[in-house]
Amino acid sequence: MDRDRADGPVVSGMSPAGFRVDDNIYRALAITPLRADAWTPPPLDALDEAALAPLLSLDPPPEFVLLGTGATLVRPPLSLARALEARRIGVEAMDSRAAARAWGMLRSEGRWVVGAFYPI
Repeated sequence: MDRDRADGPVVSGMSPAGFRVDDNIYRALAITPLRADAWTPPPLDALDEAALAPLLSLDPPPEFVLLGTGATLVRPPLSLARALEARRIGVEAMDSRAAARAWGMLRSEGRWVVGAFYPI
């Protein structure tokens, strides 16, 4: 990813060990336009708003949550999608490698999104 084209943290690499952001590697990653943090996600079928609270508290709220579901695409719980929709926040799910690549592209476009990436 071209760091000069995106403000804030950028995923510069990924492997089974985790996602590289700056000089850190995160096994699971919570990322906003302002910061990147380690994330301890619940099992995907139990993912809810509480597990995403630090990402959802962004001001202004994000356009959507870019959800990396691990090695393969898994649909997030319908209850989560409905709860986010009620807050006018979308959710875009894809495998975590694709989500990490999409993060850089979306941020280079200036999109105000957040990411929650499960381990690969």
